[in-house]
Amino acid sequence: VEQFLKWLEDQCHGTMEWMGRNAAKRIDPQLVLEGARSVITLAASYDSGNGEQTGPSLGVIARYARYADYHDVLGQTLGQLTTQLQSLAGEGARSLWYVDTGPILERDLGQRAGLGFIGKHTNLISRRLGNWFFVSEILTTAELEPDEPERNHCGKCTSCIDACPTGAIPAPFQLDARRCISYLTIELKGSIPEEFRSAIGNRIYGCDDCLEVCPWNRFAGEGRLMAPHRRDDLGQADLIELLTLDEDGFQAKFRGTPMQRTKRRGVLRNVCVALGNVGDASAIPPLEHAAADPEPLIAEHAQWAIGQVKQRSGQN
Repeated sequence: VEQFLKWLEDQCHGTMEWMGRNAAKRIDPQLVLEGARSVITLAASYDSGNGEQTGPSLGVIARYARYADYHDVLGQTLGQLTTQLQSLAGEGARSLWYVDTGPILERDLGQRAGLGFIGKHTNLISRRLGNWFFVSEILTTAELEPDEPERNHCGKCTSCIDACPTGAIPAPFQLDARRCISYLTIELKGSIPEEFRSAIGNRIYGCDDCLEVCPWNRFAGEGRLMAPHRRDDLGQADLIELLTLDEDGFQAKFRGTPMQRTKRRGVLRNVCVALGNVGDASAIPPLEHAAADPEPLIAEHAQWAIGQVKQRSGQN
């Protein structure tokens, strides 16, 4: 709790103002569900290891986003589990479930429930699942027998800290979201600061670098719940093709995935940055077209990308 409040005080949450607005509820689940006595935490693994992007002309999409939106997939299961819990706990019991949507400290609750431990990259790690999994919760007024909290198993390992391209993990168990590529390409709604654009490389949605190097991933595997919802086509995301998407094309490609929530303006902003970093002169015509896009955010980043491509290819 103290670390979370200090994180807010230091403005490490960037523009995610909703984190601060609900700080009191995040600290005390009983402010979320009056009379709450127990929290059930659940994990659904999504590591597939398939459809990895190769080649600079392809945009890198975080693994979790190469599925149907986990909010929808897990929400259906949680709704069913909550109904079963209600029938077992009796008429007086009340329950509430969240999939990455509620004002609660999910990773802290996951650690306290024995689901995993919080790694030095601030993500939850399971000794059985690695760190490739979604977390969800059911808050209930029913009193359930608690599990033992999980202790930390990072040891002296600093692989995640060393792997971060932007130095977003300044110290163990600390994250400066303002420097995190996942924040910059997903949560940030405005212009990406130029100081971070080169480090983004050809990533167009999120970043898995700190997750990929965790040694506990040797036990990871894709779970049965998410497997049917994998979108293998998103493992081969052609940058120039994406840049030509109008609103209808964007919706057709990304409807029902996490990327839909970032909207066309956000995703194409990221695509422009990636093309600027790739530096292929063949991208100049579509970038020039994007520089005239009626969406100012896309136009701005396209203009920057054109300058980068010309510089890299030796054009004036």
